[in-house]
Amino acid sequence: MSRQSISFTEPNDEWLKKQVDNKEYSSKSELVNDLIRQARKQHVQLDWIRTKLEKAENSGFTEDSKEQILEQSKTLLRD
Repeated sequence: MSRQSISFTEPNDEWLKKQVDNKEYSSKSELVNDLIRQARKQHVQLDWIRTKLEKAENSGFTEDSKEQILEQSKTLLRD
């Protein structure tokens, strides 16, 4: 695993400390890694939605209903 040295603003550092103190995470590093994983997952989800929207815009229509697209989006967000 790669080691990094990063600086946090005081409010962010306090928030990180609270999470560790509350036993949510065993260390700040674990928390930061989890936040990065969540951001990466969210990025994948947003890319999927963006692709669906671009496809619909380029074709002028989509065969999926609003409800189907919404359900697919919710399913992707839950995974």
